[in-house]
Amino acid sequence: MSIIAEVPGFLQVFADGSVQRFAPEIAPASAESFNGYRSKDVIIHTSKPITARIFLPDTTTTTTTTTTTLPILLYFHGGGFCIGSTTWLGYHYFLGDFSVASQSIVLSIDYRLAPENRLPIAYEDCYSSLDWLCQQVKSEPWLAQADISRVFLSGDSAGGNIAHHVAVRALRNKALDVKIKGLLLIHPYFSSERRTQKEMADGVGEHVAMNDLFWRLSIPEGSNRDYFGCNFETEEMCVEEWSQFPAVVVYVAGLDFLKERGIMYAEFLQNKGLKEVRVVEAEKESHVFHVFYPESEATRLLQRQMSEFMKSY
Repeated sequence: MSIIAEVPGFLQVFADGSVQRFAPEIAPASAESFNGYRSKDVIIHTSKPITARIFLPDTTTTTTTTTTTLPILLYFHGGGFCIGSTTWLGYHYFLGDFSVASQSIVLSIDYRLAPENRLPIAYEDCYSSLDWLCQQVKSEPWLAQADISRVFLSGDSAGGNIAHHVAVRALRNKALDVKIKGLLLIHPYFSSERRTQKEMADGVGEHVAMNDLFWRLSIPEGSNRDYFGCNFETEEMCVEEWSQFPAVVVYVAGLDFLKERGIMYAEFLQNKGLKEVRVVEAEKESHVFHVFYPESEATRLLQRQMSEFMKSY
């Protein structure tokens, strides 16, 4: 069977529509304390299926007591909507350590992947985790300390894109019980038919081609990169809705050719009237460095910056 699309080392798409993924090293969840946190896998939706991994700071080794409520970070992994998992070793270590650094409960979502499940399915799957959280907060023991009035949405690359769209949908659901206080987007993955200067620069052609491939595999057939999921400038929200949008921090990496898109996104929000928008740059780092180097100094700094943002809301 011929291969019609390939990301070497990660993904092969065959002419009959079948897909083969090659996962890097993965980490199992463990209820035993490790580095100050515990982890547990849960089912968000049985038939789709959608799963998640909960990271809980170990209260026996911190000043947190069982009567103290903890904020919740919903995290959506990256991978161009086509690859990635909360079970990947880099995500597991990064999010587990972050739960300790921020003293928060982290719920990391494994949504269905493209091209078998094209957008907007990833948005729908990740939004359903908010519904699950509302339903389970009183019955799931690992959520006993969860404060659903302090929920934050985060994700890297495609996951940052997802966080934006989940926030938009949550904003429009007045019956939703959770309160989204802020968005923490790490190297967010957006695009459009119009190229940025960085995307046309020498030496990035291979990166641009790979990103175009991921978009072709993930957006609905017949769409282009001005699809609403790619191009944030096509977002249709009224002035009143924008005025209620949560605080946003956009983390960009100096060596990432998607840095320009991240800054454009922040400027777009500011032009919509949002006053609580920040951009934080890791000058000498590359795209999603925190996943590849979860124990680096740059990653530790990112975790501290994210923790400080959450504590300010």
